[in-house]
Amino acid sequence: MNILSMVLSNTAGAAANGSNKQTGVMFTVVYIAIFAVIIYFMLIRPQKKQRTKTEEMHKQMEPGDNIMTTSGFYGTILDIVDDTTIIVEFGNNKNCRIPMHKNAVAELEKQGSAVEKEE
Repeated sequence: MNILSMVLSNTAGAAANGSNKQTGVMFTVVYIAIFAVIIYFMLIRPQKKQRTKTEEMHKQMEPGDNIMTTSGFYGTILDIVDDTTIIVEFGNNKNCRIPMHKNAVAELEKQGSAVEKEE
């Protein structure tokens, strides 16, 4: 009887250890899922919003609009060559015309949007 009680106690202990292992695995899976959700809402989602905002700005570009480049230069769009290239005029002397990539545009001000209304 002594051997039988030892086998039964070892079997019960092994079942309890298996239960603890399953709980540990479930805790790890839930922990990873929570971190994945946090990473999504803090990194991926804001980046997607910024990308869509930038794409919308690129679609709205027209000749005559004022822009600020990523390096801080202000200019006026003269022409849109293709989907990625624009020609920008910098300065007041009308001699500085540079082709640029659309991704170099940081801000866009539509033509006539800064005009004050007369009362």
